[in-house]
Formats: sequence, structure tokens, C-alpha cells
Amino acid sequence: MAGGIHENSGDDMAESHEINVTPFIDVILVLLIIFMVAAPLATVDVNVDLPASTARPSPRPEEPLYVTLKEDLSLSLGNDLVAREQLGAELDRQTEADRETRIFLRADQSVDYGQLMEVMNLLRASGYLKIGLVGLETAPVASAADAAPAQ
Repeated sequence: MAGGIHENSGDDMAESHEINVTPFIDVILVLLIIFMVAAPLATVDVNVDLPASTARPSPRPEEPLYVTLKEDLSLSLGNDLVAREQLGAELDRQTEADRETRIFLRADQSVDYGQLMEVMNLLRASGYLKIGLVGLETAPVASAADAAPAQ
């Protein structure tokens, strides 16, 4: 047996106390390559089958209350212009001081994010914490191959 321990010390064969690590290094390198190739593939897409919710959807208000921040940074409550200082009082008048009313906030695309946050802070300072941000729903953009007529 190669590398075995012999009791006879008079033999010409010397004892081998070293472990042959070459196969071990080969295995580690192969595993390293496998993990390097497989790691990016694991993070690209994760398919999850989500469970269905049993909660009832919250009812939509019949008369939604919109606060609009226009491009010139003027505020509108519904269709009426309102000064920033009067926003809280006008909200109280229209909601009959019901602070649980959901306020839908919409802003022009060119409005700075800081200005939008100032309006949200005005709403929060007035006690209205249920704020929904409004955006446009867009259809998926068709590629040029989809737009070309079939021949």
C-alpha cells in the first residue's frame, strides 16, 4: 500500500507523512468555477407563486378629493385654486374636518421632488395622513418588431 506505515525500520522505503492535496485543489477549483457560473443565474429572476389575499379591497370614495400641484407650483383643491396657507382650512371645510379622508395628491411631471414633499408636509401638518400619490397608468411599449405588419 503506497504511503503506508511499515513497522520494519530497516526497509529502504521511507514513511510518507504528507497528504496529497492536488486532487483536493482540483475539486475546489471546479466548485469555484461552478459557483461563479451559477451565481449570476440565480439572481436574474425569481418565480414566486404568491397566495391570494382574502381581505376585501377598500372601497373607493365616490367623490375623490384631489390636491394638484401644477407646473407653476400653484395648488388646486379639486378644481379650485387655493393658497398654501389656506390648504388646511379648505381641506377641513371640504371634508367637514374628517382627518381620515384619503387625499389624492397629483403633481405635474416637471415639478421638483422637494416641492412635492413640501405639499405632503403641509397635508401632514394639517392632520391628513392618508395621502395617495396619483400617476398615469401606461400601456407596455411595443417593440419595432411587434409594430411591423406581418407579410
